[in-house]
Amino acid sequence: MKNGQCPKCGSKEVYSGADIPLKSGPFGSNAIPVTLVSIAAMDNYVCVDCGLVESYIEDSAKLKDIAKEWKKISPAGGQ
Repeated sequence: MKNGQCPKCGSKEVYSGADIPLKSGPFGSNAIPVTLVSIAAMDNYVCVDCGLVESYIEDSAKLKDIAKEWKKISPAGGQ
């Protein structure tokens, strides 16, 4: 959806919340916890035709922290 087109319905009515204020911090409304003391701000993209939402974390350091702290999900079939 970052390219401006919805992968679900093909609409080009996609909007970004990447520049909204208060994405992070102790009262972040657009963030997820990484650890007990760390959060990662998310950039959301929304298709206003079908309602699909995609969220991305742009901070590469937070992505590395997630890889260290979170449980990895194995693909179906156990590979």
